[in-house]
Amino acid sequence: MFSHIMIGANDIEASKKFYDAVLGALGCKEGVIDPKGRCFYFHQGSIFGLSVPIDGDAATHGNGSTIGFNVESPEQGDAWHTAGLANGGVTCEDPPGVREADSMYLAYLRDPAGNKICALKRMG
Repeated sequence: MFSHIMIGANDIEASKKFYDAVLGALGCKEGVIDPKGRCFYFHQGSIFGLSVPIDGDAATHGNGSTIGFNVESPEQGDAWHTAGLANGGVTCEDPPGVREADSMYLAYLRDPAGNKICALKRMG
């Protein structure tokens, strides 16, 4: 359904450092900076991008928005979360772990621009 996801970033280098770490924990290669200064990640047919907003205004996070990344196991999700915290991310929501009622592993972070991201593993 999706061709790509692009989010705004005020500091491409800080956001690249963060996403190199969290996406690297999922087996993704380091982001590539294009001639326009945007950063792109290519993994298993998906594209994730970072860009300074083209309208010249500051990048802001979407209140109520979350971008979810699949993980293969709770251990990979924990590594994703740890990598994010070590590279400028901030934990949010409940601590990483399996939610009994949902039978899902979930871990949440806010990236350097305040975007809320999630690692998810359906346990069923």
